Amino acid sequence: MALIKSVSGIRGTIGGLSGENLTPIDIVKFTTAFVEIIKKLSNKTLLKIVVGRDSRTSGTMVNDLVIGTLSGCGAKAINIGLATTPTTEIAVIEENADGGIIITASHNPRQWNALKLLNEKGEFLSDKDGKKLLDYVENKFCSIIFSDIDDIQSPETKNIYLQKHINLILDNKFVDIDAIKKAEFKVVIDAVNSVGGIALPPLLKSLGVKEIIKLYCEPTGKFPHNPEPLPENLTEISKLIKEKKADVGFVVDPDVDRLAIVNEDGTMFGEEYTLVAVADYILSIKKGNTVSNLSSSRALRDLTEKYACKYFASAVGEVNVVAEMKRVNAVIGGEGNGGIILPDLHYGRDSLIGIALFLTHLAKSGTKCSVLRAKYPKYNIIKNKIQLTRKTDIDKIFSKIIIKFRNKKDIKITTIDGVKLDFQHGWVHLRKSNTEPIIRIYAESKTLKEAKELVKMINLLIL
Repeated sequence: MALIKSVSGIRGTIGGLSGENLTPIDIVKFTTAFVEIIKKLSNKTLLKIVVGRDSRTSGTMVNDLVIGTLSGCGAKAINIGLATTPTTEIAVIEENADGGIIITASHNPRQWNALKLLNEKGEFLSDKDGKKLLDYVENKFCSIIFSDIDDIQSPETKNIYLQKHINLILDNKFVDIDAIKKAEFKVVIDAVNSVGGIALPPLLKSLGVKEIIKLYCEPTGKFPHNPEPLPENLTEISKLIKEKKADVGFVVDPDVDRLAIVNEDGTMFGEEYTLVAVADYILSIKKGNTVSNLSSSRALRDLTEKYACKYFASAVGEVNVVAEMKRVNAVIGGEGNGGIILPDLHYGRDSLIGIALFLTHLAKSGTKCSVLRAKYPKYNIIKNKIQLTRKTDIDKIFSKIIIKFRNKKDIKITTIDGVKLDFQHGWVHLRKSNTEPIIRIYAESKTLKEAKELVKMINLLIL
């Protein structure tokens, strides 16, 4: 079992020993430390904090602990209940709140849960503030003074933010509802029995989709398959799309910040190409810079340069992508795991706006989904991982690779997040995961054989 403490929050498996797993004690500690950080950032003593969660079976327990702790710390909790991560981010903005807590372990299996922590902008805490929070948890928790009886704040429940989120999407200038209606789309969705099941159907109906076929849309938290939206986990929706002769399929992870697309013939559009397709549509209307992380496909760079615009890469993690997007004033950005960030809506990965933009793009293209996919640069990406042990010396591994390639003139080395090696026809990136006790090794090239050779080369160096 595991507990991962990072600048973005805490993530772990439910039960077990405190400090080694995600237990009530750890949840209370991190929630309390978060309040202390937000008090200092806002210069307030009485706070308003939005709380939303996905449908994991541990969600009610964690939610109760978080809201109770917020009250005991003198913060008013706005409980929006079952909600997607982007909906919670938008609720922080709409409520003019001081921060937010999202109770979700994203794509991790059902035994995991997590606290994702937001600032007053509905964005993840900065690296600087996240480190302060970790310091509070490790060194200052015992000195924190909790609120007395007169300062305890009663929580408030609000169930209005999914519809507000949908309304903002419908009003977005890039979303063409008339074009979607005219296309008369038949769409299949797989929501892995989480909050996508309550968010996607009303969104698609509002967009004018003709027929919606639901797969695993009951928010029970009992995931019917591995919740990470990777091809090997999407065999059922692939089969259903072909059986029902649907136009497209959409798959989201449990908190709905990642979007995978399935073509009308049951083949995968490719999670790396979700952002590429949406960026293609946005850049056709509004020229500007684009951003993705170091582990994302080169296809976005190629597409951006085709529009005579500039592409920029950030370290992995939404907070890093957002920071770079703001720095270069990007018109679109995200991550190659299917995360779409549209600044014109909000600075957060959002599958709901991703669906609306993709359907608009597909409708205006007048082609089939598989045909649209075929127009983009063809790359093959491999996503591998190595399990960490307590004896693993990650810094030694990274140093070994840097020394091996640092004198090669035709290789670009980037070290802002692990180590990335850029070759003429491909790249390989290895980094410690923020969400699991593993080293991720991603490689991409024009052919699958070349990508596999890059991964093999790195594995041999590590061994």
